Amino acid sequence: MSNGSGTGLVGGLVVDLKRLHETWMEIRYPRQLNASQSVLGKWKPSTTAGMATYRLWAAIGAVVIAVLYPFVLAGYVIRFQAVKLDSLATRIGLVGVLVLAAIAWGGLSLLVRYELGVVAGGFLAVAVASVVAVVAAGGAYLTGTYGGRVSTVVIAYPLAVTAFVLPPVVAALFYAPVYEVIEPLSSSIAAWGRAHVLAPLGVRDWFVRTFDLEGATIVALWVMLSVPVGWLLGIVATLAAYVRPE
Repeated sequence: MSNGSGTGLVGGLVVDLKRLHETWMEIRYPRQLNASQSVLGKWKPSTTAGMATYRLWAAIGAVVIAVLYPFVLAGYVIRFQAVKLDSLATRIGLVGVLVLAAIAWGGLSLLVRYELGVVAGGFLAVAVASVVAVVAAGGAYLTGTYGGRVSTVVIAYPLAVTAFVLPPVVAALFYAPVYEVIEPLSSSIAAWGRAHVLAPLGVRDWFVRTFDLEGATIVALWVMLSVPVGWLLGIVATLAAYVRPE
């Protein structure tokens, strides 16, 4: 598959869209994907009714792809960043990943304790979150390196997101300027979750009575959020890799 570098940006987009549309057509009809490379060529119905159905399916596919393609473009960006991180992780290995994560989040813990004047309990919370982030970084490395595509999407991406977001979120609980950003965002996410996830399951009122949106609950919210966000990033990156393989 061409990456479009020889035909320019527009040519690359055309190639991408063609591959996506052929893949859509392949769901229902034979010999659609890469048919130009086949001796038999692209299959088409031989009857008027069959051709009408064929064209209707093609039109539906055009609409689906119009919605889907922006995610493919986002996937290129995500995949590019993931490849850079994977290349760095490969060079430094598991020990290097753990040491680098420990230095980064350990530095955050020390900043919280000695520069921001956070009390011992707050420092401990940040330190524990940093340890979790280091473990998550190691887990993401192992899964991404030794696992397959499915395990990378299902496990590695959520762990990587957790490693990035957890310590700053915990630190925000003890640093007002960051908390002023995190708290409203957390409230909006929680409100959406109560209305669209918990209410249909019939547990909204129980959650509201049991949990206050503060402290550990905010941290738990972001940890849970990192799972679907990680899945979404992984799926989008995988889609981009399918459309334009390296």
